[in-house]
Amino acid sequence: MKNSKTLKILIIFGLLTGCSFDSKTGIWDSSKGEKERIASIKDKQNSLLRSKKVYSSKAIYYDEILSNIPVVLSKPINIINWKMPNLNEQNFKGNIYLSGVSNNFFKKKIGKKKFSFSKPMTSPVINSNYIILADDTGTIFNISKKGKLIWKKNIYKKVYKKIYKNLSLSIYEDLLFVSDNIGFIYSINIKTGKILWIKNHGIPIKSQIKLFDNKIYLINQDNRIICLDSSSGTKIWDVRTVSSFIKSQNFLASAISKKGELFILNSSGDLISLSAYTGNLFWSINVTPSLYAHDKDFFKSSDIVIEGDNIYFSTTTSLFSYSSTNGYMNWQVDINSTSTPIIDKNNVFIVSDNGFFANVDKISGKIIWLIDTLKILKKKKRATNISGFILGSGKVYITTSNGYLISGSASTGKTESFIKIGDVINIAPVISNGSLFVLTENSRLLGFN
Repeated sequence: MKNSKTLKILIIFGLLTGCSFDSKTGIWDSSKGEKERIASIKDKQNSLLRSKKVYSSKAIYYDEILSNIPVVLSKPINIINWKMPNLNEQNFKGNIYLSGVSNNFFKKKIGKKKFSFSKPMTSPVINSNYIILADDTGTIFNISKKGKLIWKKNIYKKVYKKIYKNLSLSIYEDLLFVSDNIGFIYSINIKTGKILWIKNHGIPIKSQIKLFDNKIYLINQDNRIICLDSSSGTKIWDVRTVSSFIKSQNFLASAISKKGELFILNSSGDLISLSAYTGNLFWSINVTPSLYAHDKDFFKSSDIVIEGDNIYFSTTTSLFSYSSTNGYMNWQVDINSTSTPIIDKNNVFIVSDNGFFANVDKISGKIIWLIDTLKILKKKKRATNISGFILGSGKVYITTSNGYLISGSASTGKTESFIKIGDVINIAPVISNGSLFVLTENSRLLGFN
């Protein structure tokens, strides 16, 4: 169903120049202002331990939908390098070659879990020779595919030691690029671990780090979109969008098309299209279902997936398809999920937060089938959330927050088996060179093939 919502241009939308990017020589600012900023971040993190849940979306329950319609899948593609969150700039994964999960060939604890409230929110990045991941102290580990430590690096001085670090990692042009929830952005030589440059943005970063055409793209907690030069970290442009009263604790969505269109979803629920080269606005629209301000303040979504001339994403209320050229909505399906959709041929695969695996027709938005994947677990183990999923050689692999890896058919949706991981899992698995990797909350990395 087409929705011809009138597109709105953001009231506050323009270039700003007041953002602080210190030079490398002045990066470790011990000024009173920086100490006060760090104290404020620490207080906010500590408040997570004392806070009570004051808002949650209404629980959504479904009836299973079965179907005999044949589902056509593409031939699995062997992915060697998993260089950034959700694989690439478009967050498009598709059907990836996976040899299987019967053999747990890799099991290693890497790093620490120092903060009781912390949870990893970004997957490892992998190339042909290395696996790179980070723990909640901000230490980055580069290990071989046999588990041997090649190097580790922690840039944080004493004033930052008591703050939980949530890092986002991307490999680009054989360099590692990092951003964090404090406001640091830096580049590392992937072979040696040498720091090439560091910038202190001064405001926490709230998106995964994306790279395109020698530029870095980020969104900070005030919904400001930032573009930096990848060789030096120098700011090229930044654009402010409408902020929300409550700062998101989750990563904000972003994707970049091969034509250089940047799409973001900010914490107010604004879906925005702009030029990745100049920051010029193409269009914007608000996707929240309510006009009430508090709904916008609690907005939460998956990442954005670009496929052809359309974009797809899911929220705590619905799965959406929009035209990437003009922002018109193609369709909306009431499936609540914060997992990133996977597109393959005419299928949009999504797993709801409460465990229903759905196949939605890419053109019409019609649900082909909807299957409860958690019913394979014992009843007392079903009270959990889905932390992510991936498509591997025609099968879906789903991770749960209580430590299970569930697999099923992507052709029929039928759940087939599960593996008990044990540790809490907060992020989706990744696939590299026919093997599946799962990172747990306790910094354990497991590999299956």
